[in-house]
Amino acid sequence: MHTKMSVKSVSAIGILVAMEIILARFSIHTWNLKIGFSFIPVVLAAIFYGPVAGGLVGAIGDVIGAFLFPVGAFFPGFTLTAFFNGIVYGAFFRDHVSLKNVVCAEVAVQVFISQFLNTYWISFLYGSPYWLLFFTRIYQTLAMFAVQSAVILLMDKKLIPVIKNHLI
Repeated sequence: MHTKMSVKSVSAIGILVAMEIILARFSIHTWNLKIGFSFIPVVLAAIFYGPVAGGLVGAIGDVIGAFLFPVGAFFPGFTLTAFFNGIVYGAFFRDHVSLKNVVCAEVAVQVFISQFLNTYWISFLYGSPYWLLFFTRIYQTLAMFAVQSAVILLMDKKLIPVIKNHLI
């Protein structure tokens, strides 16, 4: 099924990509950790426009941000990860945001995508032993699970109703 997107939707997605780029630049970055709030525009795109839009906001934001504001070498594996994050959020938040959906989405994003896949990318890129790196990244995964879950639930209560009523 082919769906046409309105100019308003394309514009909103463009703004969300710009937000992702800006928020990613204000993240804490080290060679093996990234802590920040660039997930917010990805989640919003996934909630309002679906999994593909969420994935595209993450991936396009990653590519443009990597070239405009490089933190390290560009690596397409992280772009793929950013795309998967948006797909997961869109799949879990398709019908509605609930505590159960947030926990399931965050388990998928933090455990499977961040902990396993991003650890693989970092190990591949820097030649670090996978399992040693895996265990050093557990703290980030747990912290981001808690932070992202809380922020998404707060957005669902306070921000998303305002956006739905006034902007979408």
